[in-house]
Amino acid sequence: MENKKKNPQISIVVPFYNEEDNIEELYRRLTEVLTSLGKTYELVFIDDGSTDSTYQIMMRLHQKDKNVQIIKLKKNFGQTASLQAGFDFAQGEIIISMDGDLQHDPQDIPLFLAKMEEGYDIVSGWRKRRVDDLISRKFPSWAANRIMRMLSGVKIHDFGTTFKAYKREVIKGIHLYGELHRFIPALISRTGVKIFEIPIRNIVRQ
Repeated sequence: MENKKKNPQISIVVPFYNEEDNIEELYRRLTEVLTSLGKTYELVFIDDGSTDSTYQIMMRLHQKDKNVQIIKLKKNFGQTASLQAGFDFAQGEIIISMDGDLQHDPQDIPLFLAKMEEGYDIVSGWRKRRVDDLISRKFPSWAANRIMRMLSGVKIHDFGTTFKAYKREVIKGIHLYGELHRFIPALISRTGVKIFEIPIRNIVRQ
């Protein structure tokens, strides 16, 4: 784990597992958007036990840009454990999590921040127009989201996406395991947090 700047305004937490073909492009897109905002930021990149050159690429990015902070896990623990490590490490006033496979568009980040400035504690992405296979992905996702809405009382459409923004005090101290990263809004909802959902772009990975 590398030293990092203190108290940036924004932390972007991204787990990577064997994403050597995507990491530099995602870095480019993120820095382009975040630099244009004029806010201090850190990119918390987690290598979840990759077996390709993901970690080496991360280190090259860190060496040229100290906004890039690296966490290397000893083996592949999965997305939930990677996000937990990133949340524990991040120091931003607002912490945004997203995937490392280029399916989430950094151009949506200002939309998340605008809603956070309105006073929301969590802003969750909504893949309103999913392009997944209807039988294998869409229907199970629809069913799971419906059940979570019923059980939690949280009226959002898409619990499953990683693309979410949190106030630091909301996400700090949470303990995740299994697949619980998908249901953070439901886990925290009983504390009285304000949650909002915004449509996000759905990028088709080529």
